[in-house]
Amino acid sequence: MTAHRILSWTPAAIVFDCDGTLMDTECHWQDARILALREYGFAPMPGFAGRAKGLHYTDCGRLMAEEAGRPELAEELTVLLLGHFRRLVAGNPMTMPGAVRLVEECVSLAPLAVASNCPREVVESCLGTAGLLSHFDHIVVPEGGIRPKPLPDVYLAAARLCGAEPVDTLAVEDSSCGIRSAAAAGMRVMGVGPWPGEEILAQVDIWVRTLDEPEVRGWTGARVPVQVTFDVMPATR
Repeated sequence: MTAHRILSWTPAAIVFDCDGTLMDTECHWQDARILALREYGFAPMPGFAGRAKGLHYTDCGRLMAEEAGRPELAEELTVLLLGHFRRLVAGNPMTMPGAVRLVEECVSLAPLAVASNCPREVVESCLGTAGLLSHFDHIVVPEGGIRPKPLPDVYLAAARLCGAEPVDTLAVEDSSCGIRSAAAAGMRVMGVGPWPGEEILAQVDIWVRTLDEPEVRGWTGARVPVQVTFDVMPATR
């Protein structure tokens, strides 16, 4: 692992994605897509999970219909997708490694928000079950003219609600869709998850395999809200 220090600054706000970043729900989205398509006799095309990751559920339903060659089924597949996802996540809500600890420790550093492409009730239900909802000052989702990721609206709105400029805000994201959104908003970005490839890595300021990495634990566990220093980890494979 090669580490390069690139950040030494105190974020004025920290904005987290929800699915795949705080909550371990990507498997539920994958299963929900399979179940929705199966009801029409279809199966996901190779690589579909990667193309769909992080998309707003309406965009995902549209993509499912297009790749199945039945674009007229977009609305029906979207309804099925969301219904299956809600049922699956209600039965098995889990947090990502290190997420609970990181959120609890970040509360003392800066205002916190969530910026998600999921419906508000799903986000609030998941975070509430995990005991995390009360730690967030704001939950921002695509509604009321706020457009979904990869457009920057949810992140811009989250920063504004936290009273911070985007350039002074840290976004924590796991998907290429969300990373594009946060980067377009002008934020610094912590990417988290398996090695993303050079194209995605170029869009973030720091990449960690999980939020339970020693570098992340060391940052929050030993800090007071005066100076925040990150080490980039571009070779965590």
